[in-house]
Amino acid sequence: MSPHPILAPFPMSRPRRLRRTQGLRDMVTETGLSSKDLIWPVFVTEVEGADIEIPSMPGVSRYTVDSVKGAAEQAAKLGIPAICIFPHSDEALRTETCERAWDPDNIGNRAIRAVKEAVPEMLVMTDIALDPYNANGHDGIVRNGIILNDETVECLERMALVQAEAGADILGPSDMMDGRIGALRRALEKRGHKDVAIMSYAAKYASGFYGPFRDAVGAAGRLVGDKKTYQINPANREEAMRCVARDLSEGADMVMVKPGMPYLDICREVRDRFGAPTFAYQVSGEYAMIEGAIRQGWLSRDVVTESLLAFRRAGCDGILTYFAPQVAEALA
Repeated sequence: MSPHPILAPFPMSRPRRLRRTQGLRDMVTETGLSSKDLIWPVFVTEVEGADIEIPSMPGVSRYTVDSVKGAAEQAAKLGIPAICIFPHSDEALRTETCERAWDPDNIGNRAIRAVKEAVPEMLVMTDIALDPYNANGHDGIVRNGIILNDETVECLERMALVQAEAGADILGPSDMMDGRIGALRRALEKRGHKDVAIMSYAAKYASGFYGPFRDAVGAAGRLVGDKKTYQINPANREEAMRCVARDLSEGADMVMVKPGMPYLDICREVRDRFGAPTFAYQVSGEYAMIEGAIRQGWLSRDVVTESLLAFRRAGCDGILTYFAPQVAEALA
């Protein structure tokens, strides 16, 4: 397409002609949105009484291992192809060595098996990071205040293997350690899990938009310091491109940009520069802002679909969003 479309001068050219009726507008719509573009992130808890609405994420609740089966059935009926499981583990069992992260019977792995039992065709995506099981609230092993890269990667390999064995279809390494994609891919190949896909959180920024998520998984009060030594500086674009290139070269099947709406420029550049399947995560802070404004009457619920269309227009193949069920229902 020419970067400078040829338009006849007014009045021969009247762009409003193609906006006059709904039928005309539908005919020239450039970007589509369907339930197949959505991945639904769900929180699963092992803590008694914690399967309640999350105060900082109105409308979003944690599930138990039993009730997440119903969520998977709901997603399947709505045409949502995948759910992503995030564990809310017992705080009393979180340690500095994070060994529960690769326990086959931890809450995350039990949830994978429960979903696959209820809806075998549902794609299950998981989170690969140590923070749900870490006493320090960090995504990696901490020693003397330093997040250790190589030691963390060894732990992530173990975590990935037990998730694959539990039935996960897509692994989502969100830790941002160097070299972890290559390590995970080699480990999966060696153990016979060659068909398990990796969606790398390749461009994950050190963002302030994650606050409600940390409430949801119980990490907010435990985090010591911040995550700026391993997540990307929000001011940097080329650094993100280098991380995406690295992860693809190490065997990532898909890449993700996180957060979403504040980083649409990164989404577009990743898609255009690499051509790989590109996803974005409409994170907890984005959800809380939109849902909160809707509940206050400051915005109409139409802005939810508008926000997701922005991801698609920016080149994303799909979106992780807490709005997935309500959007899929509206689209249906």
